Amino acid sequence: MALRRFVLPLLVVPLVVLTAAACRPSGSGAGGQSLRIAVIPIGTTHEFWKAVHAGALTAARELGVEIIWKGPLKEDDRNEQIQIVETLAGAGVDALVLSPLDDRALIRPVAEARRAGIPTVIFNSALQGEEHAAFIATDNFLGGTLAAKEIGRRTGGRGRLIMVRLMAGVEGTTKREEGFLATLRAEYPGIEVVSENQYAGPSTETAYQTMENLLARFGPVDAIFTPNESTTFGGLRALQDHGLAGRIVHVGFDSSEKLIEALAKGELAGLVLQDPVAMGYRSVKTAAAIVRGEPYAKTESTAVVLAVRDNMKEPAIARLLRPDLSILEKGR
Repeated sequence: MALRRFVLPLLVVPLVVLTAAACRPSGSGAGGQSLRIAVIPIGTTHEFWKAVHAGALTAARELGVEIIWKGPLKEDDRNEQIQIVETLAGAGVDALVLSPLDDRALIRPVAEARRAGIPTVIFNSALQGEEHAAFIATDNFLGGTLAAKEIGRRTGGRGRLIMVRLMAGVEGTTKREEGFLATLRAEYPGIEVVSENQYAGPSTETAYQTMENLLARFGPVDAIFTPNESTTFGGLRALQDHGLAGRIVHVGFDSSEKLIEALAKGELAGLVLQDPVAMGYRSVKTAAAIVRGEPYAKTESTAVVLAVRDNMKEPAIARLLRPDLSILEKGR
């Protein structure tokens, strides 16, 4: 079988300089102190966030700046994420690097930080409005498109399909879902989407229960799409428990050791992969450039690829399947 790899090259738009940023010496903040950059993910437990943390910490060490890593305990806790942003901005950090779990609810605290002279770099999932200084993320719509094309190829463009959503308000996964459905409808009209409106929630356990309920309602289907790590693993576990893993074409998003094992066994047909290390790295680099008054890209897209059993050992794919997290083990 021919190897397949879809890669979105790094897209950098024309450089835009935040004119309000004061130029500071390399590595220094107010009063000559080391820059302090708060990095606030949607959560901290999934492997994806650990890889973001590794990238952010790598950039911080290269730049000689300090990062403060703090995210909500639960990935659906908007109020906690808002409180974290407000607390860290009030503590006088030099910049915020934020993955908003709601594309509207975080507008106000980001605007307040901006008025206090603290710029925000948004990463992974977009924020509405113009209060943030830069946005760095995967082309999530394209990621959904890659998943739809793989399912269409493997099913011959026919059959019944379930798509599980993550949570309302998370722009990144919403774009994946939109890209998936748009491509499926345009290119594979013979595939019937029997469910596309069920939200799995933030954890593997809630995703597992959601898939259990959908399988009970619709019976064995021909294909499944899950848009992030927790929905993919929860869905996989449900299929395994019913003896359906590998019999149903299941394409998911992101990576973990359990998902890699399932891909190697053929229980997963494919995994759409992002580059969370690069996302964390570029976000901290950009935040530091903004504070120092240096040129920076206002929008950047990091790689998105499709991993299948045939290409999972290729170096470019293997690096994204198993990001290097060793920097986290060496202490902060």
